[in-house]
Amino acid sequence: MTYCVALKLKEGLVLTSDSRTNAGVDHIASFRKLHVQEVPGERVIFLQSAGNLATTQSVITVLQQQIKNAERHILNVPGLYDVAELVGKTIREIIKRDSGQNQGVDFGCNMLVSGQIKGDEPRLFHVYPQGNFIEACEDTPYFQIGESKYGKPILDRIIDFETPLERALQCSLISMDSTLRSNLSVGMPLDVVSYLNDALSSPGIRRIDETNEDFLKLRQAWSEGIRALFDSIPLMVKD
Repeated sequence: MTYCVALKLKEGLVLTSDSRTNAGVDHIASFRKLHVQEVPGERVIFLQSAGNLATTQSVITVLQQQIKNAERHILNVPGLYDVAELVGKTIREIIKRDSGQNQGVDFGCNMLVSGQIKGDEPRLFHVYPQGNFIEACEDTPYFQIGESKYGKPILDRIIDFETPLERALQCSLISMDSTLRSNLSVGMPLDVVSYLNDALSSPGIRRIDETNEDFLKLRQAWSEGIRALFDSIPLMVKD
């Protein structure tokens, strides 16, 4: 299992993914779940994945091969909608190819597709294993995939379309920390992107590991703040 969250806000995009993959306690490893493809100055596309690792790696590989060999690929289609459509088609084909090989294995995966193509605003899509997808909007400015339940409450309470990027990044990291504390199948290091509207190039994927001082300070401040708030709440008076 893994956890990825993507936010589409007025100022841009915030993306956060963990890197843990496990197939039981004896088979835990780290694999990057956040990928970027770009034509600087023309388009930048981010892909986040959760689900069967073989499926997600195959999808990423096929999409990269299409860039080299196919007439139509994610770096030349006219819009992000078309990118999401290509990703969905590829997911569907990979699952169909592999699903007959082993009984009882879940080959499904979910992907978050985001980015910006010149002449259009940044967009964010959640692509399902069936290949269909939905788009984020002002009323629903974020998507989660993977182990989402532990990190959802803070996003629901804090995030709206107007949230500044820096605050949104803090919130996404706290959402991730809540998940790290409650589920061993999600783990460090983390990959983070903060993309400002109309940059049209990747700002680079920032990797956060267990020794990152900023993350450790944020984790401690959140933990102490929650405890202090809880202690300050008046006890309920029984009738």
